[in-house]
This record gives sequence, structure tokens and C-alpha cells, in this order.
Amino acid sequence: MNTLDQQSALKQAARKRIKDSHALDSDAGRLSHFYRGWASSYELDVGCDGYCGPMIVAELAGAVQTAYLARQRSAIAILDAGCGTGLVGVELERLGFRLIDGIDLSEEMAEQARQTGVYRQVQGDVDLNGPLSGYSSASYDITICCGVLTLGHVRPAGLRELARVTRPNGFVIASTRKSYAETTSFEDEVRRLQDERVLVPAQRLADGRYTAEEDAHYWVFQVPEKASAPTEERP
Repeated sequence: MNTLDQQSALKQAARKRIKDSHALDSDAGRLSHFYRGWASSYELDVGCDGYCGPMIVAELAGAVQTAYLARQRSAIAILDAGCGTGLVGVELERLGFRLIDGIDLSEEMAEQARQTGVYRQVQGDVDLNGPLSGYSSASYDITICCGVLTLGHVRPAGLRELARVTRPNGFVIASTRKSYAETTSFEDEVRRLQDERVLVPAQRLADGRYTAEEDAHYWVFQVPEKASAPTEERP
């Protein structure tokens, strides 16, 4: 097999694994088992597929900090929700962010992220389809979710918990594959959360580069200040 044939075979195998991951029905057990076997070759596979999502969401975080958050980047607390092997964290660190925590369903992927040395802490065995019980409300200035709101992984309802752990006037930055946005209730969930004043869409980059095979939408949401209870007028 010549070099071109080998490269083609690698790309085909990588795309098959990526496609297989989209058929796991958001089942935590199946996802965890799948990523346990994929962790060692994950970065090679997504690299073969031209995955540029981590760079784009990190750049969006940098733009949000510059435009809206007065503190220096080194003092901005960020949660990388679904951190995988740490691709987003590496990009954030390159841009000057230092207070980065990561969570992921797969302990094997989380260990790869720890090895990058750019995170304060990384917690594995965290299911983003459920309550983030170990994380207090209003803990982070920016919460990032890249490559996770995708078919077979985290359902749109997971966005509510990402907003909960983000501080008022903070931001949630997320990527959604076009196929995910088009075939799930994601935009309905966004409207529901907006109506409830849980988060407010601030920016959307539609049809942005994501992988060689598919584009994505990139979303920037702001968590609004909670309305204070009205005071009783005294007679």
C-alpha cells in the first residue's frame, strides 16, 4: 500500500469511528465504553478529519473576554464541559487563559486532558445529560462546550446546566454540528431558556468551519442577571 492509499485508509477509518460515535443515543454507558477504546487515537482521528472547532470556540472566548469582561484573561474562570483530550484547553491556554477546569464523561479522555498540563483540574465520569451536582451555581465566567452537542451525545436540555454553573453576565459558548441543530430540538430549547431568562443568545456564527465533512453553528449565550423579587410597597 503506498503512502496516499495509507492516508486514505486512515481518513476512512477515522470518519467511521466518528460516525459510529453519533449512533450511541446519548447513553452514558455506551458512550463511556466507546471513548474508553477511542481515547488513544482520538486526536489523530479528528485531526485527519480537519477538526477546527476547538480553535474557533477558544477564539470566541478571547473575543468575549476582550469585549465584555474587564478582568485579565489569566483571572477568568472557565469550565471546559466535555473537554475530551484537552484540545480546547490547549487553545485557551495559548490565548492567555489560565483558570481552566475540565469535565468529561470518559475517564480515559479526561486523563489525556490532565496530561496537557493546562487545566487546574479535570474530572472524569461526569454526564452532561444529567445534573452537574458537584458544581455550584454561578461558578464560572465562561463555560465552553465544543464537540459535545452533537448527535448521539449530549441532548439540548444539557444547555440548562451549563447556564446554571455560569455566573450572571457570564457566557456560554457552544458548537453544534449542522446535522445536530437540524435534527434535534436545540433551537426550541434555546427559545425556551431565553423565555425563562436562563440565557440570552448574544451571537451566532452560522455555517462555520468544523470538520472536512460538515460545518457547524457556533453560539455565544449570555447568562442574564436574575431579576430581584419586587419589594412590597408600604402604605
